[in-house]
Amino acid sequence: MDKCVICVAPHTSNWDFIIGKLAYLSIGRQAGFLIKKSWFFFPFNLIFKLMGGVPVDRDRRTDLTDQIVERFNSKERFAIAITPEATRKRNQEWKKGFYYIALKANVPIVLAYLDYGKKEVGLSRTVIPTGNYEEDMVIIKNSYRNVTARHPQNFAL
Repeated sequence: MDKCVICVAPHTSNWDFIIGKLAYLSIGRQAGFLIKKSWFFFPFNLIFKLMGGVPVDRDRRTDLTDQIVERFNSKERFAIAITPEATRKRNQEWKKGFYYIALKANVPIVLAYLDYGKKEVGLSRTVIPTGNYEEDMVIIKNSYRNVTARHPQNFAL
């Protein structure tokens, strides 16, 4: 798939990033990723930027959705991994950005998972956003029902 938003869940550990990035690279694919701005300090900022990291300032409202959509529009191939939980702590209210980026950019959402119970990383399915956020999120969240997080107490659907 040349363009897609990769919805990565569950996200309860910093190991999720390392394992997920290595797994995606192992199948010959590259993807950018959103990461909180506080991780962008020297020398990590150089490493994350080189790896495709996009800093997110969670304290400010920005036009990040439109910026990422513009990247989709200006490139032949582009994928970005986003953890909708937006934190490693328990969060039942997933952020909507990944969904609206895919909708505005007219690209599919690929559901990626890290299942520590099965010791498995994978891509489970592709969802084409319809514009009906509530209905689409039922499908998306149901895809993660039987996935075991590294810290299960921190994963909420």
